[in-house]
Amino acid sequence: MTTKMRSEIAEQPAALNATLDALLPRIGEVERLAGQTRQLLFIARGTSDNAAVYGRYLVEAHTGRLSTLAAPSIATTYRRRLDLDGVLAVGLSQSGRTEEIVETLTWAGECGAKTVAITNGGEGSPLAQAADLALCTLAGEEKAVPATKTYTTQLAALAVLALGLGADADPADLRRVPEAVDKLIGDPGDLDAVVEGLADKPGVVVSGRGLAFSTALETALKLKEACYLHAMGLSYADLLHGPIAVVDEDTPAILVAAGEGPTLAGTVALAERVVGAGAAAFTVGGGAALAGAGTAALNGPDLPEWVAPLGLVVPGQLLTEALARRLGIDPDAPRGLNKVTQTD
Repeated sequence: MTTKMRSEIAEQPAALNATLDALLPRIGEVERLAGQTRQLLFIARGTSDNAAVYGRYLVEAHTGRLSTLAAPSIATTYRRRLDLDGVLAVGLSQSGRTEEIVETLTWAGECGAKTVAITNGGEGSPLAQAADLALCTLAGEEKAVPATKTYTTQLAALAVLALGLGADADPADLRRVPEAVDKLIGDPGDLDAVVEGLADKPGVVVSGRGLAFSTALETALKLKEACYLHAMGLSYADLLHGPIAVVDEDTPAILVAAGEGPTLAGTVALAERVVGAGAAAFTVGGGAALAGAGTAALNGPDLPEWVAPLGLVVPGQLLTEALARRLGIDPDAPRGLNKVTQTD
């Protein structure tokens, strides 16, 4: 049986193409709005928060603008006003209907920020209506509870946002993403071996650094929500500061890296350390160097580091769907979860 989650993973190349067709021509709109700002504030929860982590690293590494993740409770619970003059506030919500995110983006505008919405909910969604500029993704309806195509199209929208902020990157790289994703769906690497390697394990550590950190967080979240694993998403810098003690023969590591970039060497060294300690190190991306250092390898995309996370997450999605089925869990409807989560 093909799950809804697996079908929606397969829809990502088309969703990415449609989103890029719609948003790349709007780079000038982003540029005009962002010209009045100097730093960014990302407002999100859940999977969208992991997308925001990608946005933060992308903006800081490639545009030189300070970026941070918001604490929505400052607006919704503590009800404090901040001076957000010169800030570009970016609210992310796949549905565009998460009340906390809508309220916080509205609050940011009232505090002096310029506001952008990134949502799959369309121009008529509450989040889009609350923003000065809405970048609406075109992933189509997503029926499985774990987000897949709405997540990767969010990353595409963030890449367009970065280009509008003057990123030192080639827009043509984005056009290569759908094909790279399609290739990974067809050939994710040694998926069966990784599934079997995790099937009897109670937990796993998922680690990456820099732009790949968002992928580690999102993969860990998927494994938690759909496979009920105790999955810990960490930067490998934080992992080395103590939590690596939990990595052993019963707690393997999944290590994620782009095929190029300044964090690759450190990820390879971490894989070697994990294997040397007698634990399994399952790798995602990182080219031959990372694959050779680990226990079993999932392929990564042939993409530059700045857009690699749009492909790096796909093997993790496929792993989650396959592992859930292996464990007898329906990945489309994990226990206790709804498609839209409201928080106070």
